[in-house]
Amino acid sequence: MDKNLPDASATNRKLVVLSLGLLCILQAALNISLRLALYSSDAPDHDAVIRNLKEERDQLKRKLNTFDSSDAPDYDAVIRNLTEERDQLKRKLNIFDHYTQEGWRYFRSSFYFISSVKKSWGDSRDDCLQKGADLVIINSKEENEFTRQFRRLFWIGLTDTETEGTWKWVDGTLLSTTTSYWHAGEPNSYFSTNEDCGETKFHEVEDNWNDEKCHWQNFWICEKKVA
Repeated sequence: MDKNLPDASATNRKLVVLSLGLLCILQAALNISLRLALYSSDAPDHDAVIRNLKEERDQLKRKLNTFDSSDAPDYDAVIRNLTEERDQLKRKLNIFDHYTQEGWRYFRSSFYFISSVKKSWGDSRDDCLQKGADLVIINSKEENEFTRQFRRLFWIGLTDTETEGTWKWVDGTLLSTTTSYWHAGEPNSYFSTNEDCGETKFHEVEDNWNDEKCHWQNFWICEKKVA
């Protein structure tokens, strides 16, 4: 045997060791993904991660059973990439743990804090800002249904204090007519009073928003988006 040629058995052993390490990382990432999925049934990205990891794991197992060193991938690069993905999942899991332990609810890439006391719209928003969040911005029918399920009067991040009749969210964007859920006859500045802040009120119907005086005492919902 030419001594300059690599020992095939040694190469195969190395690849098997790397493969086992790869399987371990895949399994760890899968376990983390499963834990993340438990936090919310409304997180399709987690389901996709779980499916992909299972497929990759099964493909690797099949490849190990019919191993051919000539078509072996760059295991070092694959393991580095999977390690990075695993670490990202761990960081996301830490975020989930932190906010859920503080009483936040998760829905479609955002965390929501439901207050247990009442404050004015301005004080409610200050509380959200102190938490690194802001009053909720409702961008879809599904999100409106999510907030409606709590069946309370809540301040939302909507106001026309700058220009009467021009409703804006707290991030400065104008209220879209396609995602507007004013109750019939609202907003109306009842009896010509300045009702410049938005709230959820009529829980039994989809169009449940109402305009109210901003100094009024209400519960509120904070929202913090997750990157």
